[in-house]
Amino acid sequence: MMTDNTVDANPRRHQVNWKLIDWTTVKRTVRRLQERIVKAFKQNDLRKVKDLQRLLSKSYHARLLAVNRVTTNKGWKTPGIDKVIWKTAQQKLKAVDQLLEPIPQAPLRRIYIPKKNGKKRPLGIPTMSIRGQQALHALTLEPIAETTADPSSFGFRPVRGCRDAMKRLFSLLCRSSSPQWILEGDIKSCFDEISHTWILENIPMDKKVVQGWLTAGYSEEGKLFPTDSGTPQGGLASPIIANMVLDGLESKLHEKFGKAGSAKLKKHKVHFVRYADDFVITGTDENLLKETVLPIVQEHLKARGLRLSEEKTVITHVSKGFDFLGQNVRKYKRTLLIRPSAKSITAIKEKIADTIKQYRERPHVMLTRLNSIIRGWANFHKHAVSKRAFGDVDHYVFQKLWKWACRRHPNKGLKWIKAKYFTHEGKRKWVFRIKHPENPVTRFLASSVLIQWHSMVKLHANPYDPEWKSYFSLRHSRILARKQPYLLETAWQRQNHCCALCNQLITQASEGVIYFPHDNIALDKTTPLLHARLIHLDCLESTKAGSSDEGLINA
Repeated sequence: MMTDNTVDANPRRHQVNWKLIDWTTVKRTVRRLQERIVKAFKQNDLRKVKDLQRLLSKSYHARLLAVNRVTTNKGWKTPGIDKVIWKTAQQKLKAVDQLLEPIPQAPLRRIYIPKKNGKKRPLGIPTMSIRGQQALHALTLEPIAETTADPSSFGFRPVRGCRDAMKRLFSLLCRSSSPQWILEGDIKSCFDEISHTWILENIPMDKKVVQGWLTAGYSEEGKLFPTDSGTPQGGLASPIIANMVLDGLESKLHEKFGKAGSAKLKKHKVHFVRYADDFVITGTDENLLKETVLPIVQEHLKARGLRLSEEKTVITHVSKGFDFLGQNVRKYKRTLLIRPSAKSITAIKEKIADTIKQYRERPHVMLTRLNSIIRGWANFHKHAVSKRAFGDVDHYVFQKLWKWACRRHPNKGLKWIKAKYFTHEGKRKWVFRIKHPENPVTRFLASSVLIQWHSMVKLHANPYDPEWKSYFSLRHSRILARKQPYLLETAWQRQNHCCALCNQLITQASEGVIYFPHDNIALDKTTPLLHARLIHLDCLESTKAGSSDEGLINA
């Protein structure tokens, strides 16, 4: 929709103001084409799929979205080998037009980032033009990747994440009748060893474009090196391609050991959970995993040019516990607990100590950085049994800050130091605060983050499939209402305390469910209030599964 303050993303307009583009309309148009791709793919109409992919890759809306993603990505200020980045609105609009033309391939700029084990991970930085091209083709490829993905794959996928993978593991291992043995798998140099031949033969994309990405090579210290295998880590399309390469293992395990509900699966209890190139397979005994399951995994990977890491692939009993995605999973007699791993706690403590040391002369910056680090770590682990770990980290931070304050003022007494840096807040007497005339900063406590039970996304849910649109809208509205309770109260009052569907009384706001009728709404403290509707949960669930969002709201 166009308003007086926005401009239509129309290729015929030569003067478009980048800051006034209606991104909601842009995203909705792209999503509509992606839904058509999924529908055609499910009908096995591959010719129509290719036509729709080509249409989407030429779409002005898709090119706008691709450039916007490249220029808002975390590493957008890191240039490629040509040292070019898109800063201004004019450069971005010019890039949108350039995506219609063939883009010459350029080698990647190789940099290295440290890993936890002390080694370094190679990262290839494409030029901005190649990044734009990858972002554009990722829009055409991701709907198909989501349709063909393993249901229990959770890494580098929309609306899925680590918390869903851990919740899936919990549901598989928490019962007394659950499998007791775990195969922990790790693929050796996954991104670097994927077979180019397999990608070109199996990934439904423009073969010429994909081949250009794969064989572009990389530049390091002025020398050019070829790439005969693998996908570049750092490309926007690389995670999608890597996921599609690894997909299919779960279906092979189902062929061998049966699907959900089958007697064969109940006997062997072989289940699969994967996040990127790390995966876990459960089983009833060690020999089953070692002699039957492991060969199936090795054969699946070998066809794609991959192999397992011998040092990281182990078979473990659930009572001994294992680490997965920074959390420790272990069964104590009949109780399964998922906690932050010892390595994760050690890593956050080291990061805290390094931050205090690095910014010891700039207290305001130091505490701001510490708060950001602790808040992010605590939010990652808030769906596990983490209260004890949170308290441990808080105590460690207190000790480090107290030592920092004493070293900073060696000639002052302890009471003076306490009065300068610590204050009262409610019942707490030792609240660390950096005083600032404009922006005082108070220390953030990890233990202030509430432990929350996470509701896992349904395994077969596809965000690009229109059949799942109502499910994701309801799920999103529930999460948002939990994070922003004021939405419940505001929508309740605006609707005169009545349900938007049945028009019957809702006695209190907590009895209703916030429902957003449209995707891609800009969610902040004001705009959601214009779209939110409070609905009885029974009314929403009683509507027909095929009802459109607009039908639900206008009923």
